[in-house]
Amino acid sequence: MTAIAIWHNPRCSKSRAALALLQERGVEPQVRRYLEVPPNEKELREVLDMLGGPAIGMMRTGEPLFSELELARDAPDEVLIAAMAAHPKLIERPLAMADGRAVLGRPPERVLELLED
Repeated sequence: MTAIAIWHNPRCSKSRAALALLQERGVEPQVRRYLEVPPNEKELREVLDMLGGPAIGMMRTGEPLFSELELARDAPDEVLIAAMAAHPKLIERPLAMADGRAVLGRPPERVLELLED
């Protein structure tokens, strides 16, 4: 079975739901509490490449810190990646990765895509 890693925030209901969906299917993903062990810029770029979209797509734009830092939706990816590395609570969750693919668990059922061939 494919090894799945999940960037998880146990305080987030969507993150808990995504983790539970995987566990219900017999998958014990490698759980990274990304607020406690934040990803660096290189890791964020790698996940962004797997997601295949702009950095804004993996950010919590509704987080007050997004506005406090004067970030914008059209800011360059490098600016947004640096902000997420410095302030991991800006990272949307959950993020699940396996075999060079990543999905944002919004809705949580999206993480099940990693179990498909």
